[in-house]
Amino acid sequence: MKLIYQHLLSFLLIIFTTVAIIGYAEITYVTDQAYTQNYQRMDDYAASLSDLAVANQKNGTVTLNSEFLNQLQFVLRSDDLHLRIFDAAGKQIYPKNEQKFRLPQSVFSILNQGREIRVKNNNDSKAYFGHTKDAYTGVLVPWTNKNKLIGSIWLGSRVKNVERSIVTAKHNLFNALIIALIVGLILSLVLSYYSTSKIKRLSRATKKVQAGDFDVQIKYQGNDEIDQLAASFNQMVRTLKKSNEEVRQQEKRRDQFMADAAHEMRTPLTTINGILEGLQYDAIPEESKPKSIALMSRETKRLIRLVNENLDYEKIRNNKVNLTKTQFNATKVLEDVKIQLKQNAVKANDQLQVISPQKLLIYADRDRFTQIVVNLVQNAIQFTTNGQITITGRRIEHGSEIVVTDNGIGMSQEQMQYIFERFFKADPSRARLGKGESGLGLAIVASLVKQHGGKIRVNSVPNQGSTFVITIYDQGYEEVISK
Repeated sequence: MKLIYQHLLSFLLIIFTTVAIIGYAEITYVTDQAYTQNYQRMDDYAASLSDLAVANQKNGTVTLNSEFLNQLQFVLRSDDLHLRIFDAAGKQIYPKNEQKFRLPQSVFSILNQGREIRVKNNNDSKAYFGHTKDAYTGVLVPWTNKNKLIGSIWLGSRVKNVERSIVTAKHNLFNALIIALIVGLILSLVLSYYSTSKIKRLSRATKKVQAGDFDVQIKYQGNDEIDQLAASFNQMVRTLKKSNEEVRQQEKRRDQFMADAAHEMRTPLTTINGILEGLQYDAIPEESKPKSIALMSRETKRLIRLVNENLDYEKIRNNKVNLTKTQFNATKVLEDVKIQLKQNAVKANDQLQVISPQKLLIYADRDRFTQIVVNLVQNAIQFTTNGQITITGRRIEHGSEIVVTDNGIGMSQEQMQYIFERFFKADPSRARLGKGESGLGLAIVASLVKQHGGKIRVNSVPNQGSTFVITIYDQGYEEVISK
């Protein structure tokens, strides 16, 4: 069922239910009022006749004049009232009838207690007076004198007369229900169209997004739930657009990486294959064989490094690396890294410097921490020529901070957005063989820092250099890793 029909049905059911409840309450009220007023009117007549009967009582017998009662019945007939009078024994004495009708003993015992009996419908209730062609409603009132029953009177009127106002109320209610349904149908159509039109706009916009259009935005006014949904949809589309652009950039960088990797692997494989063929056909002079074998070894290690970096990144990215965190002196590690990478820095004519207190305690996995610092310093060497690279270590509140600063080529704001992503190269033309050519070094650094519960940030200015800041927190102060 379409949503607009669901709304219509819902609105109409609400209107029908509301009118039915109100109508039921109104009919009940009108019915109670009609019968209450009728009983009250009968009671008034009965009270007046009771006073006359007591005043005319002789020897414990009701002695109202028959002629007077006939005249009274004639007057009451104009008001469509019916009159019966019973003596102290429950025998009907007016009007006279050949059947010598008596009140049932159950009724007579109630009257003896001085209690009034109200009958809503003599054809529906116990047969106090037998069934009649027209149903009657009325009261049976005892006449007492000095707490002694001297007689009783029945005053009744036709039920159809009492219920005339009830029938009118039902008729009015039915008319009101028809009018309410018609008006409700019109209003439901308007409200349903208003609501479903917003949903249709969302549906059309969703189809556009499904087709790949991430520039669609829904105009909305107000602050109802559908408008809030439209706002969330717009935000979602903007996020999808951004994600789509990032995916495209990632795909572009992946394609570039595949091209670079193919190129990087082709060169050592060609070298290795050439040396092997030379050895096979004895085309390499004996004195050149050690150098050729050493070159083949270096190229083989280079291929292994390319593969290992990819495998290492996948393990780190999927949190499959088990960190063995201990507290140790980070300054010693920084000095070791300086010695390890000194030759690479000399080749680029760079100066390596470590500024750190003699003892800088840090809580981390020593091997992975060393990997972090090595990757950062190698990255600085790769993009710095004839420059200065400074490794700074210092304590901060509840942690330690490692800063690697260079005065190399630097990066733009756009490059800094992707610097920690896989396969990204800030300047592929400056990548040196064997020095971060895979584009995974900084991605590995970011993942390892994150798994340590730490932070990494970068500041850079084109042609002025870059600064990478690593924060590793003490035990118990690590940040929660976002899964």
